[in-house]
Amino acid sequence: MFAVIRANGYQYLVSKGEIITIPAHIGELGKEVEFDKVLMIKEDASTLFGEPYIVGSKVKGIIKKHGRLPKVIVFKFRRRKKYRNKRGHRQDFSQIEITDILKAK
Repeated sequence: MFAVIRANGYQYLVSKGEIITIPAHIGELGKEVEFDKVLMIKEDASTLFGEPYIVGSKVKGIIKKHGRLPKVIVFKFRRRKKYRNKRGHRQDFSQIEITDILKAK
């Protein structure tokens, strides 16, 4: 069984026991998280599609880790104009282990 969820503006294909990385700090370590924006659930031969979400369905997970991704350098340059602009960015992330996929009844 797997599901497609929407979290923090991105869509993730998840299954039970999988660890996903979401680019945001969702909550505290060890806390349980529920994603109620479920777009699709696939179980054996049956498939449920939401319009846009499946009402009453949830995906549960536990927050395992917080951190920051490696630095990304953004360098803007215009030749012969004495224009140089260098910026860096490190994105926060949360790793979440999916514990359960609940279908609507």
